[in-house]
Amino acid sequence: MDGNGRWAKTQGKPRVFGHKNGVTSVREVTEAAAEIGVEFLTLYAFSTENWSRPTIEVNALMTLLVETVKRELSTLNKNNIRLQAIGDLSRLPEKTRLALLEGIEMTKNNSRMTLVLALNYSSRWEIVEAAKKIAAQVLNGELAIDQIDNGVFSNNLTTKNIPDPELLIRTSGEHRISNYLLWQAAYSELYFTNVLWPDFRKDDFYLAILDFQNRERRFGKTSEQLSEIT
Repeated sequence: MDGNGRWAKTQGKPRVFGHKNGVTSVREVTEAAAEIGVEFLTLYAFSTENWSRPTIEVNALMTLLVETVKRELSTLNKNNIRLQAIGDLSRLPEKTRLALLEGIEMTKNNSRMTLVLALNYSSRWEIVEAAKKIAAQVLNGELAIDQIDNGVFSNNLTTKNIPDPELLIRTSGEHRISNYLLWQAAYSELYFTNVLWPDFRKDDFYLAILDFQNRERRFGKTSEQLSEIT
């Protein structure tokens, strides 16, 4: 969800103003995804690199997260949406972490869609942590080296109970994925739009879905092979 700061700048406002207006986009995209049957929606809300931003902006983001989770909790339950989170949550401010954990607990039985917030998340951090876990399992005699495969590695990631993303959307005109779900996005379709996140609405989301639906996903096979399968 990129472009909040640049959007605020065009309005002659501080960057925090952009983050606050980005909440509307979160609500619209979440509703749109649930309405069309998306089962998992993951939002990159705060990366490990974002701690290097000005303190006033970081503090505002953490406060905004608390306020948003509390305000949207009833809506999540009303729409049968479960909240989850990935990332190193232990580094979040206590108030933010507790509000997040409360939201996760209060929505854990919902089943229509899972909304995943990537907070204090970094794909490189996640991969390194997975390697450490696997190494510990080998040292403890719980796992043999020749048993390590893609499945074992995936099961040691923070996304172990979340399917790999089929579509990855990046807003604001940037053409990179910025340390996001690097392992999981191996076969994801990438969609880049110039729309800044606070302006991203349901119609923009539908355009991304339509673009995705018109792509041929081969997973290493040829078009002819896919034709034979269908």
